[in-house]
Amino acid sequence: MAISRRLFLHRVGAAGGSGAAFAAMRVMGLAGVAAAAAGPALGADAGRGRSVAILGGGIAGLVCAYELERAGFKVTLLEARDRLGGRNWTLRNGSKVEMVGEATQTVAFSEGLYMNAGPARIPSHHDGLLSYCRKLGVPLEVEINSSRSAYLLAEGSGGGKPVQMRQGVNDTRGHISELLAKAIRKGALDEELTAEDREKLLPFLRFYGDLDADMAFKGTERSGLLQVPGAADQFAMPRPPLPLRDLLANPQLPAILFEDNINMQATMFQPVGGMDRVVDGFERAIESPIVRNAEIVQIRARDGGVAVAWKDRASGAKNTLTADYAVITIPLALLAKLDTNFDTPVKRAIAAVPNDYSNKIGFDAPRFWERQQIYGGISFVGGETNLVWYPSNDLGAERGMLLACYGSGPPAEAFARRTLAEQAAIARGVVGRLHPGHEASLEKPVVVNWSKVPFNMGPWPRWPGSRGGQEGHFESPEYMLLNQPHGRVHFAGAHLSQTPGWQEGAIFSAQRAIAALTAQVREHALAAA
Repeated sequence: MAISRRLFLHRVGAAGGSGAAFAAMRVMGLAGVAAAAAGPALGADAGRGRSVAILGGGIAGLVCAYELERAGFKVTLLEARDRLGGRNWTLRNGSKVEMVGEATQTVAFSEGLYMNAGPARIPSHHDGLLSYCRKLGVPLEVEINSSRSAYLLAEGSGGGKPVQMRQGVNDTRGHISELLAKAIRKGALDEELTAEDREKLLPFLRFYGDLDADMAFKGTERSGLLQVPGAADQFAMPRPPLPLRDLLANPQLPAILFEDNINMQATMFQPVGGMDRVVDGFERAIESPIVRNAEIVQIRARDGGVAVAWKDRASGAKNTLTADYAVITIPLALLAKLDTNFDTPVKRAIAAVPNDYSNKIGFDAPRFWERQQIYGGISFVGGETNLVWYPSNDLGAERGMLLACYGSGPPAEAFARRTLAEQAAIARGVVGRLHPGHEASLEKPVVVNWSKVPFNMGPWPRWPGSRGGQEGHFESPEYMLLNQPHGRVHFAGAHLSQTPGWQEGAIFSAQRAIAALTAQVREHALAAA
């Protein structure tokens, strides 16, 4: 006898628990990759008569509220800040930047300019986020993630002069192609290549590296022009190639492969007007109560539900919320400091995950870079500031927001210890090295040190056994433990995904928690029947 998918999942959940039900949903295409693209397949009455407290109004919390509300749950979302979005934070004229131990900054950008203090781009294969943008009516535009007119700031050799990205890419390719062609011709690769392979590979290397008839690299127009092709007999003249030795001495050379990273490949997108347009879309769509300025002070997990004590940061009033279930999206380093009654292994796992470091610095500036043929993209500079990121929106406008620092990890930790004025001055100086004479035109700096931002105190976690970072392969015991329900408490957030620096990770984690929670509800219902 044929049975429905819902009945099948009921039986799997009853036999093996929520983890087994979730695994079955993955196999059936109801979770995992398919879930990120289309959202979890939940009936409108899946949560009828059940309540859920969602702690934290970042992307994971918003996805949970949006989906669980539509599944019939009574949802209440508590957010400690006076805004939603978590790391999804866009700064505009008049925005306040409050950081622990620092004076409040008031953004004074020109009208229409904005700075995405957190996430600023959406890869085209992040189907979960793109799907919600479509559902929520969030218009998108292309984010120009790479420009061959941007620079590698060559430190050390070459007098510290910037190398245009197109020259770094194509001169390196040319030199390597020449070396490989020489090795093939000398028979150094005869054991690896057949005669037919060699016959096909040499012509490819000539094209790939733009080698001459003798298979030598003597420069290429791909690397840039000393003279552009013009009228009559004005022929194109390529730049002379940089020596391979100088290219290899440039510590920024690996950045020529930046756009080959799976999360950096064209086409990239951004919401029109700022990344927080995604947050606005969720807020418009969610009808359930959203309580801002609700600072969590205590969490008590019980057999029959969860009790959450919170303080209104505006009035100081103390309140308690009880619910049948809870989804906690609070960053782990902050959750570790709260009064909870979680089991000891869970508490230890939470406490074992410190936060990483990341900084951004933006300036209001005339678009001098566009007069240098840079329209969007990134110059890689290394050091404490790491890169200079040019805006993709409003090309040709008079002014733009130039991001003169986006650094993470140990260099960012040291940089954040400097005063805000020092940080801005260093970023300004790096722009001056890239674009001499234009550093004086940078105005109205805004510094964001994520390690000091209240209710985040870091951008993403440093999982035990990892070096931190926005992406990784996380499988520590702590990571695996916190990706499971603990009684009626479920944990979610980008920090519980394999891409903790991306909003897509928050969506994957949220949808996993939703699937586990709804399977748990069915399991409890069957047990009570």
